[in-house]
Amino acid sequence: MAIEKIAVIGCGQMGLGIAESAATHGVQVIAVKLTPGDLEGPRRTVLKGLERRVARGKLTAEERDGILGRLHFTSDLAELAGVDLVIESCLEELQTKGDILAKLEGFISPSTVLASNTSSLRLAELAGFLKHPERFLALHFFNPVPAMKLVEVSATVQTDEAARKLATDFCTQIDKTPVQIQDTPGYVVNRLLVPYMLHAIETLEQGVASAEAIDVAMKLGCGHPMGPLALADLIGLDVVFAMAKTTHSELRDSRYRSPSLLRRLVLAGHLGRKASRGIYDYTDAANPMVNTAISIGTAVATGT
Repeated sequence: MAIEKIAVIGCGQMGLGIAESAATHGVQVIAVKLTPGDLEGPRRTVLKGLERRVARGKLTAEERDGILGRLHFTSDLAELAGVDLVIESCLEELQTKGDILAKLEGFISPSTVLASNTSSLRLAELAGFLKHPERFLALHFFNPVPAMKLVEVSATVQTDEAARKLATDFCTQIDKTPVQIQDTPGYVVNRLLVPYMLHAIETLEQGVASAEAIDVAMKLGCGHPMGPLALADLIGLDVVFAMAKTTHSELRDSRYRSPSLLRRLVLAGHLGRKASRGIYDYTDAANPMVNTAISIGTAVATGT
């Protein structure tokens, strides 16, 4: 049975991407903004992305309007009653996520499946915050969600098979490819990808090559569509740092230890594309340049 209505908790880049993808495929979506601010802000962000797709001929104006019509933005959790699936996409921090998930339980029906978009936290620990862990699992989407096909699906030993099936079927319904993963920090993609990005940042920090040279080398030498430094900026350096920190804590593996350059950039607020500066400076979006706060060889982020 096709899912008709879902809720997405969190209106950041990932949450809005999940909401847009579901609405694009005919699902009614309640997008819940938990942080203070104007509800029109997230709507404008989605509209801007849809307008780009219309300009490229990927959508018609009628399809754009239909997607927007299936998106409802709110800050009222009471509106979650009656949805088939709730997907939490908030700060990647155990206590924060756990508290939000526990709060959501008080607003959803007993039949609603509750999922987290966590990329690195152990599901069993998050399930410990819940009264009904049997309906809880992870749906890990990838950025940018509308373009990326993969969803890593993970469950705990307590998760009902019916909940897993509903969530997996939903992924297929919105034209994603679900892959079943064991409950382990980083799942598959981030377990392999995070050390790659960290090593690229460390290579830049050591002055082995410029940022552009590292990215071009990996694109042309390995056939990657994007270099590791540009990818880290796209994901968000704060997100990369959080994933590395969590996975290093869980696995005690030195491959997940963050280079000092990454820590300094995050502390300086140079978080990547979303902040206009990260490894690269995106002030001129059409012509990104290496962030002048980075000095090759010493790699000091000045915070300016």
